[in-house]
Amino acid sequence: MPFYVFFAFFAADFLMLNFLRKSKKRVCVIGLDGMPHSLLSRFIDSGVMPTMAELTKAGAMQKMRVSLPEISAVSWTTFMTGANPGQHGIFGFLDLKPGTKEIRFPSFRDVKVPTFWDRLGEKGKRCLVLDQPSTYPARPIPGALISGFVALDLRKAVDPPSLFVDLKRINYELDIDTQRARVDSAYLMQALDATLEQRRAALDLLWDREDWDFVEVVVTGTDRLQHYLWKAIEDTNHPYHSAVLDYYRKVDGFIAEVIERFQKKAGGEEAALQGLMLLSDHGFTGIKKEFNLSRWLMEESYQVFLGEGKPTLATLAPQTKAFALDPNRIYFNRTSRFPDGRVEDSEVPALIAEVSERLLSLQCDGELVVSRVERCADIYSGPQTPHGPDLVVVTRYGYDAKGALGKPAVFTDTDLQGMHTWDDAFVWSAEPLGEYVNIVDLAGHIEARLTE
Repeated sequence: MPFYVFFAFFAADFLMLNFLRKSKKRVCVIGLDGMPHSLLSRFIDSGVMPTMAELTKAGAMQKMRVSLPEISAVSWTTFMTGANPGQHGIFGFLDLKPGTKEIRFPSFRDVKVPTFWDRLGEKGKRCLVLDQPSTYPARPIPGALISGFVALDLRKAVDPPSLFVDLKRINYELDIDTQRARVDSAYLMQALDATLEQRRAALDLLWDREDWDFVEVVVTGTDRLQHYLWKAIEDTNHPYHSAVLDYYRKVDGFIAEVIERFQKKAGGEEAALQGLMLLSDHGFTGIKKEFNLSRWLMEESYQVFLGEGKPTLATLAPQTKAFALDPNRIYFNRTSRFPDGRVEDSEVPALIAEVSERLLSLQCDGELVVSRVERCADIYSGPQTPHGPDLVVVTRYGYDAKGALGKPAVFTDTDLQGMHTWDDAFVWSAEPLGEYVNIVDLAGHIEARLTE
């Protein structure tokens, strides 16, 4: 065969392969952990985040509700499975060993249903997922995964394992030192910049390594900043106000870079917009007071401890009717659930009504503290529901519910400045996702985009 004929066939095959790669449907998800719809809207209006402003003109920016409790361990698991906690089985960063009051720390291995990445893999799709919270230790997905917080060891946070060497070479950090960040704002700002650069470097490393169909990258620095420097967002005279706004500008620039990359991969601006989604896993607001739910249960005589030492779940007295787990979960001491329980199932409806009424009337400095008290059966459905809390307490903005034992008062000050909210997350997509959007709905939209 003459060389020019061979070259013509080779060129045609190359062009066809390139066309197919560009023309197939792809989805890109960018997560901004904890970014509230209300704050994002302010940054759009004030010009701090111009990329997000342009996206808002081109698509639909919607307020979104999330799973309860409104924490990352639950919300991100709901997102990546398309299932509620009663199905996926994750109710918090910590939980109870079944049938006991012993604490355990659920991991990615404890998720009871497949992720949408698994389901996409069954249909021949490949996924690239970077810095996804609540996926530690990493397990195989159809593609590549880098776990986000809570992740302790980089070697156990990646799949395939060969990624470890590559990420170690670029000094990839799984998270900032959150304990130091609580008290050292200079370190916080430096660490936020460094981790954002590391996410950019990880994308450089992996973007073209395989021909993926789905890509996701999560920025967790937004959550960290809002926990530790919320006052700097609100107060224009705060010494870190300008630095904080600069960080959001950098996040906006990072979003622009990811979108530009995605446009080239997806085959143009229109295809990229149709395949793009941005979201947060919960909202945020400032803190007035910490509301210590366990202390409230003590003062209302629902929770009683033995002895004078440090209270633990192991020292709950037999007369205990209810106890709390962080951040805002209440468990009744049922005889049907715990070996040392004292509350009969027949007593539960009256106890729910009584506890709910007291919580809804609770005040701090003349303000009501609790907006809603949700029953397990009303917010969860599925075979894992019996392992969930009996009640979830949703507080009003400014009152940060915590379940820690041993607090000296129902309301205390805290060194945290920002708290999570359940009804002020955001989602952006090319088209509206319905009148009322919940994070549990998003997996279905992503799967439909890639498989229909």
